[in-house]
Amino acid sequence: MNLEAPLVLGIETSCDETGVGIVRGTDLLANTIASSMEEHARYGGVVPEVAARAHLEALGPAIRGALVQADVSLEDIDAVAVTSGPGLAGALMVGVGAAKALALALDVPLYGVNHLVGHVGADLLDDRAPLETPTVALLVSGGHTSLLLVRDLVSDVELLGETIDDAAGEAFDKVARLLGLPYPGGPEIDRAAIGGDPAAIRFPRGLTRPKDLERHRYDFSFSGLKTAVARWVERAEATGEPYELADVAASFREAVVDVLVGKAIAACTDLGVPRLLLGGGVVANARLREVAQERADAAGIALRVPPFALCTDNGAMIAALGSKLIMAGAAPSGLDFGADSTLPVTDIRV
Repeated sequence: MNLEAPLVLGIETSCDETGVGIVRGTDLLANTIASSMEEHARYGGVVPEVAARAHLEALGPAIRGALVQADVSLEDIDAVAVTSGPGLAGALMVGVGAAKALALALDVPLYGVNHLVGHVGADLLDDRAPLETPTVALLVSGGHTSLLLVRDLVSDVELLGETIDDAAGEAFDKVARLLGLPYPGGPEIDRAAIGGDPAAIRFPRGLTRPKDLERHRYDFSFSGLKTAVARWVERAEATGEPYELADVAASFREAVVDVLVGKAIAACTDLGVPRLLLGGGVVANARLREVAQERADAAGIALRVPPFALCTDNGAMIAALGSKLIMAGAAPSGLDFGADSTLPVTDIRV
């Protein structure tokens, strides 16, 4: 194995996207993603059993596609990395089982890694200047809303805060449903908000009052916001009061973005960390990126956002983290680990 630039195949199956990536060191060679989103759309959200079966069907073709894209063969692979958790238990089991079989058949080391830390690892594949640490990372997706302090990517990651109820992406999906918009809600609300006034309705900002900040300074809550939108729409419809869908969508989105960015910038300021990294599928939200850039610039904080293809769940970020672990001299995981749906972020490698 080339310890300075190992060829690593990464497998990601934590939710509804089957991702396989191949990297050489920090060079991205392949990133194939098969999404089962359309299958879940009829239910208005991810169904774990459907996701697991979709991974079973998609994983083989995704691996073959990645090998073709990277122009390598299985025999060239130096190591295999796989998401061990957190995520949907059944979905994780598919990837972990496949990765173990592959590593055993190829007689190469296997690294079970943390999905959330993988999102930070995606930045390793950016062509810009290397990722500097310490950095604060804000990870926002359908299943996770987490604020991390990354002192060292392979050995020291601390959870600063996370959602205590709905994740931000989940809130987008639920509000989209009550507004009559299709699943997934994030891009639909983004479209609906075009031309809307983000200040038209002052929806609540969860866990931002002084008494909440004492206990939950870096935690998030979006359940109350979702309920507030529902009650506002119900009252307007009950009284026959006309309203603009664009204003409701824009005001809801602004409330989410305000809390996400506000807490992330506060963490950077409190901890004296002049760097903020965004990750997760919700980073596709144009308003989130815009506000984050504005507030980061105002606070003298360097903002990093990996290319969008590397923000959503993908195997390339898992391969990148595995490669980084190898280059740092970390021992492989062996074959005795399992899928862990609640894997803490401090467990970078299992």
